[in-house]
Amino acid sequence: MSGIRGKNTQPELLLRRGLHRRGLRFRLHVKTLSGKPDIVFPSRRAVIFVHGCFWHGHHCHLFKMPASRRDFWSAKIDRNRELDARSEKLLSADDWRIGLVWECALKGKTRHPPEFIIDACERWLRSSSARMELSGGSSLPGK
Repeated sequence: MSGIRGKNTQPELLLRRGLHRRGLRFRLHVKTLSGKPDIVFPSRRAVIFVHGCFWHGHHCHLFKMPASRRDFWSAKIDRNRELDARSEKLLSADDWRIGLVWECALKGKTRHPPEFIIDACERWLRSSSARMELSGGSSLPGK
């Protein structure tokens, strides 16, 4: 597990490169915000979390509960979900807009082309919508 990164994952880097290419400027992993969001747009009062489907317990084809040490993994994933909900609640209370991009939106058999995900994120950032969530196989906002 020591080789698994919490920052600068491939899905996160792909999304960051695409948003930066479109002229959207951001900060990374701001420690003063609840949950240390992956991408922060202070001028737009928006944050984007790029969640790994396994670590955050997403109900998709990329998540499979390990067969060994089920109690440990179940408690760990439940705790991650609790922390995610708490972070979102605190950020919303402080008037931050929250975007969530699941790993399965960018990889796996139900993935979307990267440009579609980047388009959807850009549209959301330029809108006034409070929340966005993208996962594999989900319909994209504005399509």
